[in-house]
Amino acid sequence: MRIQHNIAALNSYRQLGNNNNTVGKNLEKLSSGYRINRAGDDAAGLAISEKMRAQITGLETAQKNANDGISLVQTAEGALTEVHSMLNRMVELAGQSANGTYQNEVDRENLQKEVVSLKSEIDRIADSTNFNGIKLLDGTMGSGKYKLNAGSLAIGSTVATNFVVTDIKGSSIDKDGLTFAFDVGALDANGTFTTAGASDVLNVKMTDKEGNVSVVNLKLTDIIKKADGTAMASNTAIAAGDNVVLDLSAVGIGKIDLTATAAGPTANDLLKGLDVAGFVAPSAGAAITTGTTGSSLRLQIGDTSDTFNQISVSVGDMHVKALQIDTVDISTQSGAADAVKKLKDAINSVSSTRGDLGAIQNRLEHTINNLSVTSENMTAAESRIRDVDMAKEMMTYTKNNILVQSSQAMLAQANQLPQGVLQLLR
Repeated sequence: MRIQHNIAALNSYRQLGNNNNTVGKNLEKLSSGYRINRAGDDAAGLAISEKMRAQITGLETAQKNANDGISLVQTAEGALTEVHSMLNRMVELAGQSANGTYQNEVDRENLQKEVVSLKSEIDRIADSTNFNGIKLLDGTMGSGKYKLNAGSLAIGSTVATNFVVTDIKGSSIDKDGLTFAFDVGALDANGTFTTAGASDVLNVKMTDKEGNVSVVNLKLTDIIKKADGTAMASNTAIAAGDNVVLDLSAVGIGKIDLTATAAGPTANDLLKGLDVAGFVAPSAGAAITTGTTGSSLRLQIGDTSDTFNQISVSVGDMHVKALQIDTVDISTQSGAADAVKKLKDAINSVSSTRGDLGAIQNRLEHTINNLSVTSENMTAAESRIRDVDMAKEMMTYTKNNILVQSSQAMLAQANQLPQGVLQLLR
């Protein structure tokens, strides 16, 4: 028998220490509810869990963003509901004024007063409607501008072009009687062309908001016209008030309008409509340069910054001038008859915008449902990795607690063994 080293007691002590550590971990898991409280518990599981947690946080934020987007769309659509109502009232007034039973000028003037008041209210709604300070109907969400610098553009001049048109909202392309509204459209043109009497080829690629692309090789001979439809004479400048059209309707694509101001083009003259970049004209001509670009509002509806996790919301300019009803005058019978068509066109434009907003709202609602299901499933997956199974852990704790008690008892017994040496010394 040896008394310098009590091996049995050392073994029991070691087992007691291990069991105490295991019980401590059991208590930590039971009290926190997590299977992984530190990297040492499961390094790989912790890394996967943290990655999942980041994704879950992104999904929850995306749900909030989508809900905010619905609120924004509803705000804009609600304002457009009133615009619709006023436009319908104006059609009613125009119809009354167009009726031959109104022969008194005072009667039609009174009807016109209400029309003027309604137009003012439409402009006020366009200026004041906002969501969290973001103007919704004043044209800044989706329309752009271009600058027409001072100078005259002579017909017959050859212009090198390489320009891109983006964020067309409220404009339309006439193709076989159909109208395509361009939310974030693109028009790419390359090559050179002469403004009149030329046979140079212009390659045009146009993409509408649905992603449909049309490509044509177009000769620009005799398609530069005045507002009255007649061709521009060679070697003449654009006169004040001339509406110069790059008419692509002949090939089923559309058109672009450029209008000179009353006093001729002036420096930094801003015209709402398109954003044209990099248009280089002859030194003696008028240069069109990059203007202030309207930008559509982008909603982050996913857990990553990829473009497929973003939705663009564009709303055109809802001012009466943009709706082309600013000149509506029903104080005469002929003016009332002309007003009916303009007002119905404006109603169709507002209806199209409301339809776009309704489609976006429906999409966002489906997006929220999908995000909710994805977040729920991801949370369940993360829980299976990180959370503790309380029943199983309690079973393990009970076992380890018994082992602690038994190792304590065995340590006490091991400490009694060396005392047998005393019997030999007697």
